[in-house]
Amino acid sequence: MRNLNLDPFWRTSIGFDRLFDLVDESLRYEPEDNYPPCNIARTGEDTYRISLAAAGFKPEQINITVNQNTLTVTGRADEKQAGEYLYRGIAGRPFERRFGLADYIEVKGASFEDGLLQIELEREVPEAMKPRRIEIKTGKPIGQGDKVRTIDSKVA
Repeated sequence: MRNLNLDPFWRTSIGFDRLFDLVDESLRYEPEDNYPPCNIARTGEDTYRISLAAAGFKPEQINITVNQNTLTVTGRADEKQAGEYLYRGIAGRPFERRFGLADYIEVKGASFEDGLLQIELEREVPEAMKPRRIEIKTGKPIGQGDKVRTIDSKVA
């Protein structure tokens, strides 16, 4: 199903550009590096947590940025490691993980403890975007008043 044609949706939908871009991106095959492993958990109705296993890294070696609904976590370990390894099972290679964020998702904070990077997220929908009830008034229609004029066009 790699030949999905989104053209009919583009022609008939307005304002769904981001959604179509995400679908289009997901259809492209790109091998994904799953290092370091992570968990994404819903911690409340509008709160989430990303837990990233960053063993071998220090907090100052990890960078978290948010740019246009994309959360990027990068890690760069020091090249100079003390001692000589006979076997190195804990990966210390540089990494970059990207997470697509929905509209109104904000990063509230991050913490690093016991080799786990915890990133707290929360959905904050603006008041203008929340559903609201519209009062129905009785009487004259809105916009209709005493100053209504009718323009007649007469063909001569």
